Amino acid sequence: MRVVDANGVALHVREDGDPDGTPVLFANSLGTDLRLWDALIPLLPQGLRLIRYDNRGHGLSGCPAGPYTMDNLTTDAAALIVAMDLGPVIFVGLSIGGMIGQNLAATHSDLVRALVLSNTAAKMGEPETWADRIAAINANGIAAMEAAILDRWFGPAFRANPRAALWGAMLSRTPQEGYIGCCAAIAATDLTQRTRRLSLPTLAIGGSHDGASPPDQVAATAALINGAQYHIIDGAGHLPCVENPAAYAAILNPFLKEHADA
Repeated sequence: MRVVDANGVALHVREDGDPDGTPVLFANSLGTDLRLWDALIPLLPQGLRLIRYDNRGHGLSGCPAGPYTMDNLTTDAAALIVAMDLGPVIFVGLSIGGMIGQNLAATHSDLVRALVLSNTAAKMGEPETWADRIAAINANGIAAMEAAILDRWFGPAFRANPRAALWGAMLSRTPQEGYIGCCAAIAATDLTQRTRRLSLPTLAIGGSHDGASPPDQVAATAALINGAQYHIIDGAGHLPCVENPAAYAAILNPFLKEHADA
């Protein structure tokens, strides 16, 4: 693990795999950190350089004063790629991480060779809904919303598992300033026109029980990109790499192998 200064933010980074392999960069969802990918990493193909980072305001990364914009978050990712001399990466983003990926591919096309959009959309929710969430957190804290958020994150089977509580603890320990800052970024973002212009290889993954980015929204976003693949994981919610990492790897690995060799 290390800290990389990117766009003036100290980003917490972890590397696994082959340091000489094709770089694959993973971006986490709202309210999680780079441990989101823990169960998936051992299932990925050999010969890849696997880099994970905590978004600003999350995990062990710096937490600048908010609100944030999607361009702030995208510039963080671009600066990280440049600072680590990664060259064009395969970018894997989940939820807000997928929005960062779309925007990065649109604005820094030289830094992305292929794109994985997991449980995300070009536009996630309405500004009014996010404003209500921000107001509720300001009034009562993130922990007061933990149960409702976990219901959207996980399918029924995993939600009943005691392990779901560990993800609730991660959510509740997210810095409030960082969580609200990222909520503001999502609220102000509609990437539809930028995403429609993308032409790079793209894989989209959804969960049948995703209450945060329903599968029809993920499918609609994939349909904006010519040639994009779309797969759904039955029974999974918003974090399928946590709930069913084997099914997630079965979808992701052929795409990684193809575009690592390209």
